[in-house]
Amino acid sequence: MEASKKMVVIMGMLLLATAMLANVQSLCNMSNDGLKSCLPAVSGENPADPTLACCSAIANADLPCLCHYKSSGLLSFYGVDPDEAMDLPVKCKLMKSFKCN
Repeated sequence: MEASKKMVVIMGMLLLATAMLANVQSLCNMSNDGLKSCLPAVSGENPADPTLACCSAIANADLPCLCHYKSSGLLSFYGVDPDEAMDLPVKCKLMKSFKCN
């Protein structure tokens, strides 16, 4: 159950890192601004709580689409803590679990 939550958040954070570099308009139904809004909640030694904007972005994300990014090493490369990223759906109180196929 925890692993599936972690996968969802990792996907979101991968998309965030990718979007910041590629300046994309949207990725898996998450806007570039939505992706950026989650960065403080998944980086640094003491990440902030996710903002309303971040939670809104996660809520509107195409989570199965995000699963396609779970194996990428982009998260740690861009300073994203995968464990923090995987906790976003729970911290946003959006779901109890999600499983990538």
